[in-house]
Amino acid sequence: MFELDHRLKSDCVEIGSLSLCKILLMKDANYPWLILVPQRQDVTELYELDGDDQEQFIWESSFVAERLMNGYQGDKMNIGALGNVVPQLHIHHILRKKTDAAWPNPVWGAVPPKAYKPNELSQRIEQLAKFFESSTFTPNR
Repeated sequence: MFELDHRLKSDCVEIGSLSLCKILLMKDANYPWLILVPQRQDVTELYELDGDDQEQFIWESSFVAERLMNGYQGDKMNIGALGNVVPQLHIHHILRKKTDAAWPNPVWGAVPPKAYKPNELSQRIEQLAKFFESSTFTPNR
């Protein structure tokens, strides 16, 4: 049975899911920052997914990246899987703008995370749900 890593639970808000992945919003208001987590237990690397899941992941990653870029008019989409601290396979999708706090450097450690105010968090989640409206996206309610 799939269970989300406790560190992802504490650092993120689950906003919904697609066929394969849970979609998490990182609790850092400096950037539109989502994390896709394939709902497969004991998987740490993308190549460990079977062929169908790998294809589905590429589709879901592209779907999320395109909707984020179009919705927030980004300059660059950073996509990466590190897993040094959290081994559970999770892939960061960070929309970057030339005006963001860390541009052009990587976001990790550039500036302290900025907490969402309660109304900002609910607005961000609502925006993202609209961006992802489709027959495959299931928002958390």
